[in-house]
Formats: sequence, C-alpha cells, structure tokens
Amino acid sequence: MNDNILFKVKGRILALHDRCTLLDPAGNPIVTLQQKIMTMHNRWQVFREESKDPADLIFSVKRSSVFQLKTKLNVYLANNTAEEVRDFRVEGSLFQRSCVIYAGESSTIVAQMHQKYTAGSILFGKDRFTVTVYPHIDYAFIAALIVILGDINKEEDDAYWYA
Repeated sequence: MNDNILFKVKGRILALHDRCTLLDPAGNPIVTLQQKIMTMHNRWQVFREESKDPADLIFSVKRSSVFQLKTKLNVYLANNTAEEVRDFRVEGSLFQRSCVIYAGESSTIVAQMHQKYTAGSILFGKDRFTVTVYPHIDYAFIAALIVILGDINKEEDDAYWYA
C-alpha cells in the first residue's frame, strides 16, 4: 500500500542448486526454499534462514497430483511427518494469476493473491500482485508459498513484495 518492500527473493529457483532465499528488506535471510530434484509432485522444502538441515525444516509443499489444469498444492508443517492430512492447501490459476490459501481441509481462507493491473504492468510487463493475508497468519509463510506457486507455474522473474 505504501510501496515499501517487505520481502526480496535472492537466487533463481531454476538455478544449479534449485533453491532461493526469502530476505527481509535489510537483506537478512528469513527462509530458504529448496526444490527436491526428481520428484513427481514438485516437492519443496522450506527451512529457517539459510539452513538445509532437516532439524530446521519449517514446512514442505507438493502438488496434490502430477497432472493438473489448476495448480493445487498441499502444505505440511514439519511436525506432520506422516502427511496423511494437509495443514494448508493452495489453489491457484496460472491464467488468472491468482491463488487462494486455505487452512487444512476446511473452506477457511488464510490468504489470497490476485494480479494488480497498472499502467506499468501493461506497458512494461512488470507484474504486481495484491496479497491479502488474514489475521494471525505469517506474511513470510504466505510469501514463500506464492514464490513456490510462481515457480511451479514457471514464473522466473525476480520477486519483490511490497506493503
């Protein structure tokens, strides 16, 4: 709302190491997103700061099925090792450039994102998004999910998050 940067994404998702880091405005690492190579469901793991240590795992994300017309992701918190029930789910549309994030199996929305059309986005191809995060939900958690969704939908541009 005030064009203040909330988050930056450092590193290309599709780089040699298939990982990137979500940074705060001062450049401090918040979480590292790492794609697991050679998985059918596009599995991602998200760790504290720049760690790759399994003890620092916060959550993991995977596609709900291999073939999808509309992207659906299942999110499992680190303590949910059995992954029998998802903790959150993301439903997104590549064509509408939007997504909704739900709590578990419920219809409770915790965040949603829609593309914001501006003169700059139309003339210069600079995408801007409006993200609504509901109370008691961590902004960095939502930003990490949207970065993963963007990668799965092959969004390779550097991302900046504004308040």
